[in-house]
Amino acid sequence: MKILGQAMPSATLPFYEGGVVAGFPSSADDYLERQLDLHELMVEHPEATFFVRVEGDSMIGAGMHSGDILVVDRSLTARDGKIVVALVGGEFTVKRLKIKGKRVHLIAENPRYAPIEITEEIDFQVWGVVTYVIHRTC
Repeated sequence: MKILGQAMPSATLPFYEGGVVAGFPSSADDYLERQLDLHELMVEHPEATFFVRVEGDSMIGAGMHSGDILVVDRSLTARDGKIVVALVGGEFTVKRLKIKGKRVHLIAENPRYAPIEITEEIDFQVWGVVTYVIHRTC
C-alpha cells in the first residue's frame, strides 16, 4: 500500500447536476449547473486526509480493486463496520473493522482471506477511515 500524500490543491471540472439515467438517455447539456471541485466533494478535513493506492484483492467485495485510490480521513473515529486503513505488525492494510465487546477483528471482503484478530500482542494502529474509492472503469 503506497501513501500518496496529503490532500492536493483543488481543481474544478464541469458538473451536470441532474444526474445520469441508467436507462433511456437524455441531453445532459440542459443540466450543467456549476463547476465541481472533486477536492471539495471528497475531502472534508484537508489537514487530516491522505490518498493511498490499493494493492491486492482482499477488499474486492467492497468495490476496492488493485490500483484503486482510497481517500482516507484520519480525523474520523474508526467504528464497527467502517473500512479502515491500519498498521498491523508494521504492515499497512485496508479492511473492515469489526468490534464485538472487547474483541477486534479486521475483516477482508474476499472469502479467500481469513479475519485478522487484533490481540494485545499485535502492534496495531488505525491510520484512518476510508471515505471514498476512486475506481477506474476502463
